Amino acid sequence: MNLTMSLEEKIKSSVREVMDYPKPGIGFKDITPVLANPVLMKEIVHALISFYKPMRIDAVAAVEARGFILGSILAYELGCRFLPVRKTGKLPYQTIAESYDLEYGSAAIEMHVDAVLPGNRILIHDDLLATGGTAAATARLVRASGGELAGFSFLINLSFLPGEKKLLHDFGLQPDYLVQY
Repeated sequence: MNLTMSLEEKIKSSVREVMDYPKPGIGFKDITPVLANPVLMKEIVHALISFYKPMRIDAVAAVEARGFILGSILAYELGCRFLPVRKTGKLPYQTIAESYDLEYGSAAIEMHVDAVLPGNRILIHDDLLATGGTAAATARLVRASGGELAGFSFLINLSFLPGEKKLLHDFGLQPDYLVQY
């Protein structure tokens, strides 16, 4: 009998599903219980660092707000720069913007014009992959700034939505994730 849970099982048992949030019909995957578990967070960070350490990553571009949490830890542990990607109007300096569609609407994100250095390899991180709109918009910002995409990193992939296929089709990169629903 194997009593050891895999990392995926541990994460899934900690994620809380909130029905009808942010609108009716949506089952929101709430990662706050995962974030509140320091032992699980340490395992998650170790798994991500083990995977990305061998790659030459110059910066981690993470999407607000939940993407900032693991994205900043990844950047710190990889010894590279952290690039915040925020909703329109939240960054203080000159920005470039990109619009995208969400599972439940549309939005726009921005990044500082000088965030990506030409030729830098950028890892894009967010907490969850659904339709792929946010990650694709971030990738377009990175490329428009002269950066090279090193990969896409997520904690969770909602495989019943088209995000994984979209990123693979549009950017030729298989997204990485620890958990799939």
